[in-house]
Amino acid sequence: MNEHTLRFTLPAVAASTSRPAVFIDQVGTLVDNVPYNADPALLRLKPSACEAMAALAAAGLALVLVSNQSGIGRGYFTRSQFSSLQAVLEQRLRDEAGVELTDFVICPHVPAADGQPACLCRKPAPGMLVRAARAHRIDLSSSWMVGDTLDDIEAGRRAGCRTVLLDDGRETVWRRSPLRIPHGRCVDWAGVSRLILADRSGLRPSTAPVVLA
Repeated sequence: MNEHTLRFTLPAVAASTSRPAVFIDQVGTLVDNVPYNADPALLRLKPSACEAMAALAAAGLALVLVSNQSGIGRGYFTRSQFSSLQAVLEQRLRDEAGVELTDFVICPHVPAADGQPACLCRKPAPGMLVRAARAHRIDLSSSWMVGDTLDDIEAGRRAGCRTVLLDDGRETVWRRSPLRIPHGRCVDWAGVSRLILADRSGLRPSTAPVVLA
């Protein structure tokens, strides 16, 4: 995809009707990293994730999960099987955190052989965030992306969000670029919620372009 520059046109949303959101990676960030999992019995929420999600929702932030799920494209599980896992996770968040997700967006596509995205939605591309922003009138410039890898950070920056790296050891490559530098870095969900809520009164929009080069 390096030979093309792919541009996203963000929705024109009236300031009076737009709202901020927290976009959240699923595997490794909200739940424990179990590769290619579609078994609800293996879902384990990260420590303090429920309390953090409840605090963010109480502050008026929409909660949107954005998840690469290439297991679907690889044939490891079906969309129907993943939908069952999704339903269980959403119910657990209702029961344990008292929160309702605004959306749960997935990319089912397999990356290219060189590891680059083969679509406009797989992170580090920002397509899932842009899609949710259009659907739910989300102001990306006052929103956050939380993830445990620099691909999550890049997706958030490309969408124009501020970003938090949940640095618990899952990022191992550390391929650096200006788009892969998080605005904040925390070791647990308690830190993530404190950082976002403390910054709510003075959010600065990211100047990163919504471009996939």
